Amino acid sequence: MTTESTPKSGRQGITLMQLADMFPDEESARTWFEDRIWPDGRVCPRCGSDKTVESKHPKMPYWCSEGRHYFSVKTGTVMEASKLPLRKWVYAIYLHLTSLKGVSSHKLSRDIGIGQESAWFMLQRIREAFDNNDGEQFGGPVEVDESYFGGREANKHQSKRLKQGGGTYGKVAVVAAKDRPTKRVKARVIKSADKATLHGFVEDTVARGAQLFTDEWPAYRGIRMRHTAVKHSDGQYVQGDAHTQGIESFWSMFKRGYVGTYHQMSPKHLHRYVREFAGRHNLRPLDTIEQMGELAKGMRGKRITYAALTA
Repeated sequence: MTTESTPKSGRQGITLMQLADMFPDEESARTWFEDRIWPDGRVCPRCGSDKTVESKHPKMPYWCSEGRHYFSVKTGTVMEASKLPLRKWVYAIYLHLTSLKGVSSHKLSRDIGIGQESAWFMLQRIREAFDNNDGEQFGGPVEVDESYFGGREANKHQSKRLKQGGGTYGKVAVVAAKDRPTKRVKARVIKSADKATLHGFVEDTVARGAQLFTDEWPAYRGIRMRHTAVKHSDGQYVQGDAHTQGIESFWSMFKRGYVGTYHQMSPKHLHRYVREFAGRHNLRPLDTIEQMGELAKGMRGKRITYAALTA
């Protein structure tokens, strides 16, 4: 397949025209999803049985002989119960991944010809497919930092102005770590940037013996690992290998998406956007079609309903 010009990173992209050639119809989209959701062959998403056959059901093309039920490639994934064609799911994944700051529900609704509410629900489902790196530990050196989202500018808290450049009153805290060797990021919404919470995140995320770099926020003090803090309040941002510039670049991209694309992220759904932007960052080394494939794989075993999202 001919691809667009290779960017400096060496990644290969796909143009919209190439995507249309790859997915000319619903059957091509169905085959692509099946190859990624069932890489070792078709299995029943309900019971895991491989004793399945094709059926003549108009919407459920497969039948499980053991569990005795119909299913499709959408069953048991974030796409379950969706009436949207698989080809539109392919295009939505592509448009979302190739927009560096994400795509808004209003734009997606126009681009693929669906209602804005359907586009919003679709994007929330796609966010669920990003890998949140549960259980992964970084070998380091690792940079850790926290940032804040939401709230009103008028409600600034003086004690945090030097650290964040803004107040934290009414805002939601997010902590993130970046592993320098692998460049992978892990992030989490937290209730408070206190000692117990930040120490817990570091212990979950950073392998013992790894070098840890943070700023001088007092909650990081006393952590049981090799730890160097950079004093941003004294104008110190780099001290040899000690800095947090890598994780700050992640915050920069996240905040550009916050301001430029989504405009606001409700506290209720902030963790979904955190998952998205960490996942985006970690998929960056892959070609576009590989990124799309990873998202398709990530749809397995996950289900999210509109009622749950809007409750």
